[in-house]
Amino acid sequence: MTFLIVSQIINGVVTGMLYALMGVGLTLILGVLNIPNFAHGVLYAFGAYFMLAVTQLIGGFWLGVLIAPFGVVALGMLIEYFGVRQLYAAHHDYQLLFLFAVALILQEAIILIWGPVGTSILPPEHLAGAVNLGVTIYPKYRLAVMVITAAIVIALWLFLTRTNVGAIVRAGIENRGMVEVLGIDVQKVFLLTFGIGAWLAGIAGSLATPIMGLTPSMGFDILPITFVVVVIAGLGSVVGAILAGILIGLAQSLTTIWFPEAAQVVIYLLMGLTIILRPQGLFGKR
Repeated sequence: MTFLIVSQIINGVVTGMLYALMGVGLTLILGVLNIPNFAHGVLYAFGAYFMLAVTQLIGGFWLGVLIAPFGVVALGMLIEYFGVRQLYAAHHDYQLLFLFAVALILQEAIILIWGPVGTSILPPEHLAGAVNLGVTIYPKYRLAVMVITAAIVIALWLFLTRTNVGAIVRAGIENRGMVEVLGIDVQKVFLLTFGIGAWLAGIAGSLATPIMGLTPSMGFDILPITFVVVVIAGLGSVVGAILAGILIGLAQSLTTIWFPEAAQVVIYLLMGLTIILRPQGLFGKR
């Protein structure tokens, strides 16, 4: 039983770190642009499918991990520049409908380009198999994902806290009006923030391919969980989104041991309790 519990705890952390990357990207976009990005999930899906395309056309797993997220950045910036930007002055309803329509269109584009049948990508050969951790035997690739996502989170935190650009993004989350008063080009801040969020979704999608596989609906599958991460964390909290992602991953993974039918329910139970007990989220600033 100990073997199973330890394995599921590590599984929860690995899955939670992928949720955290998605949650951080969404909370940045929601915090700065004040728009819930319903296309965030499909950007995650395109990260996975761009990864598939790179590995098929060029070869090389890590080359795919490197290139695919930047393809998603380009796609995300196009959505912001030619679509969302034209609707900033409009009511939120139009922005939500536009992003929801974009998500549906892009999901159908995945089906048209790559087909409706799911597929998968094998991890690189040097990370195939498992490693003995003493208390359990665990897949090497999943451990690598945990290390890589942790490095990305640390790098993002340093960017947001130690650079001028990061300070502007954080200021946009806390007080967008102040950024405008200071004479900073808000449109560029919006574009940059959307691009960062898209990159995080893309890297999460590319890293998840050997673990979760690829299906055209994978973006819509992960989107509700990503919103749960943001709700639990609280708007504007990057650290909160990371911790909330890990919390959800652990809760989902451990529930699978004793009550697998409730593995999805427990996620929304945590969200409901957070809304009732602390509506601004565990780490929310506003």
